[in-house]
Amino acid sequence: MKKTVSLLVVLAMLLAMLPASMVSAAGNFNYAEALQKAIYFYECQQAGPLPEWNRVEWRGDATMNDYVLGGWYDAGDHVKFNLPMSYSASMLGWALYEYGDKIASSGQKVHLENNLRFVLDYLVACDKGDYIVYQIGDGNRDHSWWGPVEVIEKEMERPYFTGKPTCVTAQMAAALAIGSIVLKDQNYLKHAKSLFELSDKTRSDADYKAAENFYKSWSGWQDELMWAAIWLYLATNDVSYLNKAESLVSIQNRENQSDLIKFTWAHCWDDVLSGAMLMLAKITDKPEYHEYVQRHLNWWTVGYEGRRVNYVGDLAWLDSWGCLRYATTEAFLATVYADHINDATLKDRYQTFAKKQVDYALGSTGRSFVVGFGEKSPQRPHHRTAHGSWTDQMDNPPYHRHILYGALVGGPDSSGKYNDDIKDYVCNEVATDYNAGFVGALCSMYAKYGGTPLANFPEPEEREDEFFVEGVIMNNNANDLSVKLLLNNRSGWPARMIKDLKYHYYVDLSEGVDPSDVTVSTNYIEPNMDATVSQLIPYPNKPNIYYVEVKYKDGTNIYPGGQSEYSAELQLRLTAKSGSKWDPTNDPSFKGLGTGNTPVKSTTITVYDGDTLIFGTEPDGTTPSSTPRNTPTQPTPTPTNNEVMKGDLDGDKDITSIDYAYLKMHLLGMSKLNEQQLKAADVDSNNSVDSIDLALIKAYLLGIIKSF
Repeated sequence: MKKTVSLLVVLAMLLAMLPASMVSAAGNFNYAEALQKAIYFYECQQAGPLPEWNRVEWRGDATMNDYVLGGWYDAGDHVKFNLPMSYSASMLGWALYEYGDKIASSGQKVHLENNLRFVLDYLVACDKGDYIVYQIGDGNRDHSWWGPVEVIEKEMERPYFTGKPTCVTAQMAAALAIGSIVLKDQNYLKHAKSLFELSDKTRSDADYKAAENFYKSWSGWQDELMWAAIWLYLATNDVSYLNKAESLVSIQNRENQSDLIKFTWAHCWDDVLSGAMLMLAKITDKPEYHEYVQRHLNWWTVGYEGRRVNYVGDLAWLDSWGCLRYATTEAFLATVYADHINDATLKDRYQTFAKKQVDYALGSTGRSFVVGFGEKSPQRPHHRTAHGSWTDQMDNPPYHRHILYGALVGGPDSSGKYNDDIKDYVCNEVATDYNAGFVGALCSMYAKYGGTPLANFPEPEEREDEFFVEGVIMNNNANDLSVKLLLNNRSGWPARMIKDLKYHYYVDLSEGVDPSDVTVSTNYIEPNMDATVSQLIPYPNKPNIYYVEVKYKDGTNIYPGGQSEYSAELQLRLTAKSGSKWDPTNDPSFKGLGTGNTPVKSTTITVYDGDTLIFGTEPDGTTPSSTPRNTPTQPTPTPTNNEVMKGDLDGDKDITSIDYAYLKMHLLGMSKLNEQQLKAADVDSNNSVDSIDLALIKAYLLGIIKSF
């Protein structure tokens, strides 16, 4: 009985589809769902080779030629800026530090840990000893183009920038130190120590130049250095780091015309002073640190000596760019501090403030500011890959092809007006640092008020046609046919390039025409596309049906990156001998072509990736398979003597993540297991294949259980 109860507890932690253990009437929103989606946003931002646990079906491997692979794209653009990236990593780590155990029942802890480890591994790779890589991508060049990241390297080179700016090296040290604590990774600690040593020795941002127009270090380096020292103390218990942190307090920025340490701003990517002082208050319990934190949080709540942040309704509104980012990050600081103190008045004040800021973001005014969550959520966030344009235009398509679940948008202006417009960079920008403190605040809200994560998140998207040919009849007269054909690459699940791209145009010669009497030629081939066109080729098992094969030497020149890049024009001409009975109007590929100047998508001109049909219907009715991206082809196991190994769905005598993927696909309705696979999937031997079996396989893969 005890073993069964323990296993059920493990399953509750593993499966997001199971309800959270705490649900309170005090919670106005489903904080578990909000947390689930806010974490997922980071998987939308992943660069380089995607990990197998990435859940975003419209993302693929990208920027694979970067000097350092991995990391996060900063916002709706595709630059990797290490200052906001390492800040965001430190905030995710801080959330785990404060609330990791309390969110385990939501099923989201593993996703938060996965995403943190992904970015910390990148920061480690950027540490080159006596310098770092602090940016990859040119911000100005990057921002001049609007397309999906998977094809950006066809558009531009991505330079990298190195140096040893203290604001970045110290923030990286802090993130890695936190990661060493919550992920129990000594390699992170080793790099945190060496980066801190470099930071303390350098104490300068002089060589931090490339990011100045985007992420200038306005606050200087002293706040990041203190922040790093604090977390290294917590990671090592070496009091010298604590002494170093306290020695840096005296050089922090001051309020204008005052000796008071700056308190009228927010904890953010540029300025981590308030968070550092909060941690010093928690660690040392010294009155001067508590006084600072309360002065800062009072300025955000009830005011301090007649001064208070601006308010728009319940929203504490600091600045036009990312006002919700500041408010929700301060909500995290407020709730962490409230959890630490005993003063009932302050606890209630700060916790009430925190909840109001989070609830405002989630929709307390009647509209949500989190993509894919709640009522009237943003539909047009400023994000290139989620939009999915193939023409390098923000207004094409006039909708987003993908849902950027969990992204916190910038928010309303100082009057409370919000504009849900892809071109409104202020209201509808999204960024990794916007979500960073927000995730921490949601961890706290779930810990206090509970909620239920969505069971089948994310649900598969309804896909559009990605590769196809559009055609229009140019001339059909006296056995002479000319058609303009446009091979399209509008891919978005994910955006991608295909080297061996080709298509087939089908003709019917059942009128008694000899195929040698029909000559195939071209009137026009778009420059730089390098296409070859065959003469008529017999189609197998269909007498009188022939096809022309149009093959591109390098199909990667056709990609969803611009108005001239996403399609390749070719004018195909078929000419029969004089007096021939050929009638092009009964040709399979002729039917449905456009007339005049308007090309029409043809389902009878078939498109191929090499020899694999990817679009259209061949004359014998063959259509493409519908296997989703990154999912292995269903195997046909042949176990010996009808013996089945529990958990081994692919019949390879081993239990791996592939087996887990097969079962997940089956439960989501994306594919069906055969009889032998169903037997292997029923690991709890109850004659039913369900989510409990999925959880048991996951528990086995994680090493929580050793057998079924």
